[in-house]
Amino acid sequence: MTGSWEARYAAEFFGTLILVLLGNGAVANAFLKNTTGNDDPGLANGGWLLVASGYGLGVMLPAMMFGLISGNHLNPAITIGQAVIGIFPWAHVAPYLIWQFLGAIAGQCLILALYWPHYRQTTDNEAVLGTFATSDHANSQLNGFVTEMVGTAVLIFGAMGLYRGMFFHQNIDIANIGVGLLIAAMVISLGGPTGPALNPARDLGPRLVHALLPVPNKGSSHWEYSWVPVVAPIVGAVIGIWIYKIFFGL
Repeated sequence: MTGSWEARYAAEFFGTLILVLLGNGAVANAFLKNTTGNDDPGLANGGWLLVASGYGLGVMLPAMMFGLISGNHLNPAITIGQAVIGIFPWAHVAPYLIWQFLGAIAGQCLILALYWPHYRQTTDNEAVLGTFATSDHANSQLNGFVTEMVGTAVLIFGAMGLYRGMFFHQNIDIANIGVGLLIAAMVISLGGPTGPALNPARDLGPRLVHALLPVPNKGSSHWEYSWVPVVAPIVGAVIGIWIYKIFFGL
């Protein structure tokens, strides 16, 4: 990382904004009524591939833009996991988290503004919530926790390998592309049970927007589940980064 701390905070804000804008924007295009991506609310017309592509690009592009400035965390779980392992200073954890959450909120507000007519046309409350936050489709918080924890552990383990592995050591942009593909693969392969979030800011920030703003046709924000995509990714990130350190070092 080469930027001042102020520049790093700004990079985390704009990077997380782009992540949510492209990721949840793809969900909105797939879920909401009468969009170009979907005639009806749901997952028709290849919507899940659309969503996976949105999140993959939503991580890859900020990594290319801001990776050398802030490290491109965009995720409180990554920031906390790196602090626990000793490769990120605890003194800057709180500012990183604050700017990540603010970026997620700002990105979701832009989605709400852009898709406002389609929110008004979509009467399915769960489809509307799905463009903001995640849920467990088996109605099991335990299943949701395990899914988010394992998914984030795999994500962090994979990202550490891509950025620190010998093959990509001299070409960080190829590693960035690899991380984007990893995110897309995670959404496609492990996204069935919960969404997934894999990122506390990506879920909690937009859920706050859903709860506090007058979103058309919204139902419950399901706060009883909201702790899962916050706590489970943090636990998973710590596990993933520790496993990588034990076997391969840092």
